[in-house]
Amino acid sequence: MSSTATVERDRLTELLDEHATWLAVERGLSINTLAAYRRDLRTYAAYLRERGCNDPADVDERTVDQYVGWLRAAVDDGGQPRWAPASIARALVAVRSFHRFCVDEELASGDPAEDVRAPKVPAGIPKALTEDEVAAVLESVVGDSPLALRDRAILETLYAGGVRISELVGLDRADVDLEQSVLRVFGKGAKERVVPIGRTARGALDAYLSNGRPLLVRTGQSAKDAGDAVFLNVRGGRLTRQGCWGIVRAAATRVGLEARMSPHVLRHSCATHLLDHGADLRVVQELLGHASLSTTQVYTLVSADRLRSVYDSSHPRARARS
Repeated sequence: MSSTATVERDRLTELLDEHATWLAVERGLSINTLAAYRRDLRTYAAYLRERGCNDPADVDERTVDQYVGWLRAAVDDGGQPRWAPASIARALVAVRSFHRFCVDEELASGDPAEDVRAPKVPAGIPKALTEDEVAAVLESVVGDSPLALRDRAILETLYAGGVRISELVGLDRADVDLEQSVLRVFGKGAKERVVPIGRTARGALDAYLSNGRPLLVRTGQSAKDAGDAVFLNVRGGRLTRQGCWGIVRAAATRVGLEARMSPHVLRHSCATHLLDHGADLRVVQELLGHASLSTTQVYTLVSADRLRSVYDSSHPRARARS
């Protein structure tokens, strides 16, 4: 029997195939995500085989930890790291998924990857929309139906207050003070803060609360579930995070921005545009509910890009003369 045939029939290969089927059938992952898992696990399997390990049951925490170290140390022909921290972190997710699958299927007694730490991934720079793009999204909802009034109020509030999606769907009517144009939201760790909103968002909320929400409560099949929630679904219950996501995605699709849009992008855009127009960094920190100023400072990188663009196009000596 050839060594190749042995590899094809070993325990590791059998379980990797079963895991791939489970990812596709049970978890329903996309084709691209499945391909990424397979690619990362092929590298992991090759690493194990080179060390004489052909059965996941024989892998311990030290082995997985050494694998992560091997990924960190690998360099290409130019001496540059072969895998970025984000790629290593993704690879470890695949390894954890595989070993957890083995445990859940009672094919191994423990998960050796459970306590292995992934490398810290540097924070990415948020990709804010331009002010014109935000305006297009906000203006994409038309009509005066209860759902149109609700969706317009949601989009305006996400951008006006820079609130998180969980904060938005968690709003109760008592948290909305239209007279003072402020919202009371509860952020991470149940920390309470007051968020101002502008005239446009206040008007959209007023229209929804006066003319949209009462009809959703009245026509909803589960109106008793509405409680004091500000934003309701078509059944009269509190709108979920997933429902809010769908509303934002639909608005973005109408204006061709679906590839760049999410509720968090509106939060990014709110912060970036405030800084672009001269807001103090600590004011933006307070608005967004960041515990640390360093978290807010990532938005200054976005504004610095805008500053450079404006400078290059405006300063008479910013570009070399021909």
